[in-house]
Amino acid sequence: MPNAERDERFMRRAVALARRGNGDTHPNPMVGALIVEDGKIVAEGWHKRAGTAHAERAALAALGRAPKPGAEMFVTLEPCSTRGRTGACTEAIIAAGGISRVVVGATDPNPAHAGKGFEILRAAGIDVVPGVLADVCARLNPIFNRLITTGTPLFAVKTAMTLDGRTATRSGESKWITGAEARADVMRLRRYFPAIATGAGTALADDPALTARVPGEKISCPAARFVFDRRLRTLEKIGALRLFNDEFRARTVLVTTAEARVPAEAADALAARGIAVWALDAENFWADFRSRCARAQLGGVLFEAGAELLGGLISAKAADYVYAYVAPKIFADPAARPAFAGAPLARLSDAFRVKNPAVTRLGDDFLFEGEIAA
Repeated sequence: MPNAERDERFMRRAVALARRGNGDTHPNPMVGALIVEDGKIVAEGWHKRAGTAHAERAALAALGRAPKPGAEMFVTLEPCSTRGRTGACTEAIIAAGGISRVVVGATDPNPAHAGKGFEILRAAGIDVVPGVLADVCARLNPIFNRLITTGTPLFAVKTAMTLDGRTATRSGESKWITGAEARADVMRLRRYFPAIATGAGTALADDPALTARVPGEKISCPAARFVFDRRLRTLEKIGALRLFNDEFRARTVLVTTAEARVPAEAADALAARGIAVWALDAENFWADFRSRCARAQLGGVLFEAGAELLGGLISAKAADYVYAYVAPKIFADPAARPAFAGAPLARLSDAFRVKNPAVTRLGDDFLFEGEIAA
């Protein structure tokens, strides 16, 4: 007889399957599905990339036969009820026959579709159990959730800090504040986001590559790597910085303001490397940047930068999501580098809040994540 603990166990497996599509499914969500017969998993599937079979259809194909009467399907996201490129998954589940129970994690975030898949399945006589590990399943797809509800890219800030909110010592030493498990999880994020951004200060001090290094996989690079440099400080290091010279250099974009003037020699050096320059409207800087990302079909940007850029993004109310990796360390040094540096707050009520925060333990460290309230 089904019970909550059993349903959660199978759903956790579906979540693990969904994560196999990390970074490959945009603009679609990551989804995992499995089929259970007589209490045992008999088939599994996940959405691999846009245009390929959805997770439910992949699981049915992996089964290779009609499900036995009384079979169950577990899926991390409400089965789609629209045909799209691959056909409605509700139709596939009903047509397969045998499936009498569908257990779902998150409801479709699209207000136009939310709950319709449940209605269709129930009308066909299938028992539907929604909301199993709903928060976990919803957090699989922050980019998709943002795009489907607002039509705009997700801006997420990421930082690794001590318990007292410091990211480096006063001398600049920061490797490593967090442990190996937390750093590996950052690679997961880099693999997930289609664009990663940093500031000129971080580029000059740390010379980051902003690539994803996942064990067992080739080094991967996001579709775009942004370097925010309003004062054009990085131009003095065009020939040295990895972002301007590695094998992925043509994916690097220098972001500055329309008032900034890139010297002709530097402009030629950037152009020779295939590096674009986005000169944004200074008065509508973040709105302009979000519009440019939308036009470039970049559904999400992960900001890995210093306190000034991250704090400015939050203070401007342009940040949508936060990933804060917190290590059980205390610097107790007011001169050490803070995680965020924004405008001073006059009242506690002015503080930015994180909605529905989630905490995940990663070795000795913790990941605190959630949506930043508007």
